[in-house]
Amino acid sequence: MTFTFKKAVRSASKLRLALSGTSGSGKTYGALLLAKGIGGKIAVIDTERGSASLYADMSGMPEFDVLDLDAPFTPERYTEAIKAAEDAGYDILIIDSMTHEWNGKGGCLEEVERIAKARYRGNSWSAWNEMTPRHRQFVDAMLTSKLHIIATMRSKTEMAQEDVNGKKVIKKLGMKVEQRDGVDYEFTIMFDLVHDGHFANASKDRTGLFSSRTDPLILTPEVGAEIKKWLDSAGVTPDEFADLMSRTISAETPDELMAMGKEIASKGLCYEDREKIAQAFRARRHELEQAMTEQATQEEANNGISE
Repeated sequence: MTFTFKKAVRSASKLRLALSGTSGSGKTYGALLLAKGIGGKIAVIDTERGSASLYADMSGMPEFDVLDLDAPFTPERYTEAIKAAEDAGYDILIIDSMTHEWNGKGGCLEEVERIAKARYRGNSWSAWNEMTPRHRQFVDAMLTSKLHIIATMRSKTEMAQEDVNGKKVIKKLGMKVEQRDGVDYEFTIMFDLVHDGHFANASKDRTGLFSSRTDPLILTPEVGAEIKKWLDSAGVTPDEFADLMSRTISAETPDELMAMGKEIASKGLCYEDREKIAQAFRARRHELEQAMTEQATQEEANNGISE
């Protein structure tokens, strides 16, 4: 087998962003404001007993549709809800929250306990062999979705008991997200929200937009717009560029060509690719205009003959 390396290019992608925080830290509120800044049709999967709908009439909030997802919070139900949002034509999906898929009623932890008792005499290791692929399927549905995804997760204070000079001391280790360990690896950006002041700290940031900031960050539509600008600045892969070029030179009508022009303008093409496709666009426009002129001339000639 031959392995070939190629130049790394950041291609256009959909947002995968997570917000974690304690109750009242502003996860739902912040998610809605970010979605507003990103722009597009917004859907919310609400497992928090209608908490998202409380913001519907609040000043500055975007319009959004909501799916109130009740227990059981199995991975399959989350996956079906994501698919329903895709089929309905939404642009942004807020999952509020992912925590219930893990430790809610019918979630992974409860399911493992049920499976262990029913099939493996209480052996949870064997039960996890069944549960892990189900959880992974949900995560994969989220990662491969054609929608921008903003997911919220509850967090709690993690404590540990340590020996200090022969005495047992309870030490605060920090905040722990109530989801499977390592879930943060699945996201491009992860904001940890602080209850006091609702400030956001970027504990993970592959965009480079927030990791070096020293000032307190408050989530606003402007932050969402900044993220959208970064997403739109990505280049396209060679296959994506070839597809754009093919559809440009094969456009059959001026309207179809103009639609291609708008699509091309939304891509973060490098200068070289932009010049290549602009040349093809102009050439195709000339061909279509010439064809229309010839057709009009022929129609006039035919009308003259018939008269």
